[in-house]
Amino acid sequence: FSRLTERDVHVDSLLHCSSSPLHSGISVVRDPTTGMLLDFTEVLLGDTGISAKNSMSLQRPPNPNPSESLRGSNTNYPFLPGKGHEEKKRWAIPVDITSPCDDFYKRIPNPAFKYPFELDMFQKQAVLRLEAHESVFVAAHTSAGKTVVAEYAIALSQKHMTRTIYTSPIKALSNQKFRDFKTTFGDVGLLTGDVQLSPEASCLIMTTEILRSMLYNGSEVIRDLEWVIFDEVHYINDAERGVVWEEVLIMLPDHVSIILLSATVPNAVEFSEWIGRIKKKHIYVISTAKRPVPLEHYLYTGNSTKTQKELFLLLDPIGNFQTKGYYSAIDAKKERTSKHAQSFGTKNASQKTTPNQDRAVWLSLLHFLSQRQQTPVVAFTFSRTRCDDNARSLASMDLTSSGEKSEIHSFFQKSLSRLRGGDRQLPQILLMRDLLKRGIAVHHSGILPILKEVIEMLFSRGLVKVLFATETFAMGVNMPARTVVFDSIRKHDGTGFRNLLPGEYIQMAGRAGRRGLDATGTVIILCKSGVHDMGDLHVMMLGKPTVLQSQFRLTYTMILNLLRVEALRVTDMMRRSFSESHRDTQAHEQQIGQLKQTLSSLPPLDTEGQLSDLLPYYYTVTELRITAEALQCAVLGSVNGLKALSVGRVVVVNNKQHFNALGVLLQVSSDSVNRTFTALVICEKGNEEGGGDNPNASAFPHLYNTALFLPEGPCSHTVQKLKLQDVSAITVKTLKVIPDRIIDNYNKRQQPRFRLDPPGQAISTATQELLRLAEANPGGVVTLDAVNDLQLKSVDVVEGTMRLRVLQDSLKDFNCIHSPTFSEQVCFLRVQERMSVQEELDKLLFLISDQSLSLLPEYHQRIKVLQSLQYVDNSGAVQLKGRVACQISSHELLLTELLFENALSPLAPEESAALLSCLVFQQKTQGIERVLAVAQRIGELQRDCGITQTAEEFVGQFKFGLTEVVYCWARGMPFAEIAQLTDVQEGTVVRCIQRLDEVLKEVRQAARIVGDSVLGSKMEKASLAIRRDIVFTASLYTH
Repeated sequence: FSRLTERDVHVDSLLHCSSSPLHSGISVVRDPTTGMLLDFTEVLLGDTGISAKNSMSLQRPPNPNPSESLRGSNTNYPFLPGKGHEEKKRWAIPVDITSPCDDFYKRIPNPAFKYPFELDMFQKQAVLRLEAHESVFVAAHTSAGKTVVAEYAIALSQKHMTRTIYTSPIKALSNQKFRDFKTTFGDVGLLTGDVQLSPEASCLIMTTEILRSMLYNGSEVIRDLEWVIFDEVHYINDAERGVVWEEVLIMLPDHVSIILLSATVPNAVEFSEWIGRIKKKHIYVISTAKRPVPLEHYLYTGNSTKTQKELFLLLDPIGNFQTKGYYSAIDAKKERTSKHAQSFGTKNASQKTTPNQDRAVWLSLLHFLSQRQQTPVVAFTFSRTRCDDNARSLASMDLTSSGEKSEIHSFFQKSLSRLRGGDRQLPQILLMRDLLKRGIAVHHSGILPILKEVIEMLFSRGLVKVLFATETFAMGVNMPARTVVFDSIRKHDGTGFRNLLPGEYIQMAGRAGRRGLDATGTVIILCKSGVHDMGDLHVMMLGKPTVLQSQFRLTYTMILNLLRVEALRVTDMMRRSFSESHRDTQAHEQQIGQLKQTLSSLPPLDTEGQLSDLLPYYYTVTELRITAEALQCAVLGSVNGLKALSVGRVVVVNNKQHFNALGVLLQVSSDSVNRTFTALVICEKGNEEGGGDNPNASAFPHLYNTALFLPEGPCSHTVQKLKLQDVSAITVKTLKVIPDRIIDNYNKRQQPRFRLDPPGQAISTATQELLRLAEANPGGVVTLDAVNDLQLKSVDVVEGTMRLRVLQDSLKDFNCIHSPTFSEQVCFLRVQERMSVQEELDKLLFLISDQSLSLLPEYHQRIKVLQSLQYVDNSGAVQLKGRVACQISSHELLLTELLFENALSPLAPEESAALLSCLVFQQKTQGIERVLAVAQRIGELQRDCGITQTAEEFVGQFKFGLTEVVYCWARGMPFAEIAQLTDVQEGTVVRCIQRLDEVLKEVRQAARIVGDSVLGSKMEKASLAIRRDIVFTASLYTH
């Protein structure tokens, strides 16, 4: 103690202070002709005070703290996201991959990376683009060779002394890529939630989430970044995590070029156009549908030694659907059903098959395939228990030679040598060892990660002959097989059972056929209970894969991270998201400019004296017109309305040519979409053709003036086809008419030689009748009322008719109608012209404003939640709680609340670990009150602020099924005993504990910010307690 307290006093040390940054530099003055030095001048530097804490500029000095330079820190500003400057129209440029590229080697005399094989056309095009430093989107089937593009970019960046980040959606995929690239390039690092290998390498492999946090936290790596490669971009469709891709793409700075690799998607160009527009960069779209190894798709109906050869071709390698094969499969299946069953019809043959039937099918199929040397086989099965059962039922099968057996045995022992004794005896490991020796294996999320890796490695060596796998196997790595078998074509997607989507089917079927080894790949669909429906099969095999769709949503982490920095706005992030990509702001802005010019060039309105209420009048008339049109549509769309509009009905006609003229219907067209009515209408002599244009055409005087048209001279008539809009009212009157005779007579008199004949009897009677009606009721005929007469009782119609009456009555009170200038129409037309431009302008202004963002209301609700929990203050500045929440990637509100309520302090380290397991686990059991109470509170608060999720749903996310397991694990119980405690599969437990470790790390960071060192060290203890043995064995790929 005394050694610490007795300090030597050095007064001199007060005189030495660290130097402040230079505030000026020296610039040279030269003679412009000779270049001689004339003088030096001092120049003040502009941005001297900038640092990672106050500036987004790349000019800011690097972070001196090496531990922070990699991942950044949550007090750092991010670097400025790229927005670009130049304006161009098309950003996505589809590349024609059919045109030959003969001068490839001339254009790239010394490539950054030499391949031992000749590149495909699409690969050459991509390499040319990369050499020109352009961004590319490559869409191709798995195994077509997209990795070539990634490898070339990595080689380029090594040549340029820059860095590349390769991101993948799945941790397992990152590990495999790490191994592949490590053997190719050597200088490769890996960053995942729990592993960090050579972070100083020029090529870093990581999951997308880590790149996102590096961008938000202003990591120094971003400065040297030349390429970011996004693998499996079609993952952007993932509802849970798709948003991460969008955030990263939006946040990347300008100097970074982008390489996107994806399975074939129909809207690659649209997606690239979006990226190009937000980044102001050209994106070259290279998509190829060619498969290096073509596929043949079969149906298999065998289930015994006798029928094991029943394989029927359904889709040949060129893509022709063979209906013949389909029908022979049905016949083969029929022969087997007993005569008894056939006589009753097997319509309701159950979809479920017994395990014994399943076993028979698998045995016969696998015997058949191994005879034909069609192994290795991947059998996709859409349930984990089904995978296990199928593998177990093949106890009698042995697919490996003795040489292979010893190779498998030694590899298995070597790989597991890193586990401690007890862990090597886990039931799952013993079972898998048995299966593997016979060349059979299982791969799904319930399998221990280390076993999964052993299986993948043995499979890629060709030692696993039959692999029962779930869909996740197809997402991952390039591990092709000779044959792919589909156990069924229906899967459960979390909500219910459905058929496989074409995209999923293509992704999985694409695992068949190894490049350079097989001429064609074989895909087999099992028909266990019955043959699948032909339509379903056709859609699945030949349908369009799923389009890329935005899954953008707001998360509290995103909002808090952006609020931290004044220069970034959440609305900008929303505006640039793919979900808003349909907003073409540039085009809108041009239109707005044009409309503003048009407006200013229009003559000013005359609203003096009697015309002072011209605008209100215009609005009333417009509302009247819209209401009347809506009513009309409702009437004409209803059964009763159409009954009323039958032959012989008298109607009031208003259009360009007629004003409140009576007509009688002669024919009604049968086309229900745009229905037309042929009618005889009375008109002025000389206006039969509609030559004399009615001046009232656009002022809609018929809305308030119901006076019927009476000809001033002799009455004439015309037969016209009327649209719905032209019929402004249906009267209560009908006339007896002979339609055919009237129409024929009228048409005859349209020919020049009969033009002067008098109208026929039928026509003149009808015309006279109409004229008499008009003279009898000059003020207007009684019309059918929509509500009372036509019995339309819907709310819209009833409200519409009431509104209509009110509006019609109010029109009489306007002064402007009586003005002498009003009737000339010029006045009203001007208003109308002006207003229509104005309305169009307002619409466009709304479209480019923040108010039209679809997520804006939700953003306000989330801000309200954050304000009421005091994460941000009322001006939107992030408070301490908000800073803590930024550290935490998932369930940030719940964890932060638990921290600030001190809920974790009274618990022992292992108890807190157990409690937090609810955040990372996905199956249910009894809960723990405290967490649930907090979750309930946040859920209710969210609901009060208007977010749609109910409190129950929010609380329901947290499952306490593994609490006991984690508690025992943290207290040191061996894994074998833990596995007995729960019915959850081993692999799931391991993954859960690994994710729990990441949560503990985040809580530790957060506790450090709050200054609660006790909690921090407790979390560290908890973290150490669970980081042991099989759960944290390093990946085989990283050794």
